[in-house]
Amino acid sequence: MTGTPSPPPASPEVVPHSLLEDAIAIATGVLLFTSAGLLTGGTAGLAFLLHYAAGWGFGKVFFVLNLPFYWLALRKFGKRFTAKTFAAVALLSLLTELQPQFLKFSYLQPLYAALAGGLITGTGFLVLFRHRCSLGGVGILALYLQDRHGWRAGKIQMGLDCTIVLLALWSVEPTRVALSVVGAVALNLVLAMNHRPGRYMVV
Repeated sequence: MTGTPSPPPASPEVVPHSLLEDAIAIATGVLLFTSAGLLTGGTAGLAFLLHYAAGWGFGKVFFVLNLPFYWLALRKFGKRFTAKTFAAVALLSLLTELQPQFLKFSYLQPLYAALAGGLITGTGFLVLFRHRCSLGGVGILALYLQDRHGWRAGKIQMGLDCTIVLLALWSVEPTRVALSVVGAVALNLVLAMNHRPGRYMVV
């Protein structure tokens, strides 16, 4: 006699993060990003390139470059995601102008700084992603493609980031660009290993 198959276990109820948890996560992710101090990819990388080439303030350029991506964020991820991303971008824009007054290093070994900075920045992105938030631009696009097609956000962002960093060869010395590529790979390895479909997705 064949027994009746047991019903599948019920999925645990997803409890959204509170506003306080989201606020702390945004502050943490942004602080980790600004502490790394790398030439990076995404809209941040483009803002750095314009900063070096034209002398414009990074924070202001970064804020403006992200404005077109809020339409995609609002359309695909909703008001909550868009509002949190806007807050993170605004905070990062502000901190990049203010943080040099509070954080200074007398010496950093370049390769160590690239690896450590990439890992720290990747952890910052991971914190933001797990709270359904990003730093705009490429981050929004990577999350959209992961949710829509199942492609890993880390791999998407790694390819785009390395491309943008390589564009810096026109205005930044090659050694610094090479170290930044190392940092970009370290950053996106953190995302590829820790933020992927079926492993940890929070709404």
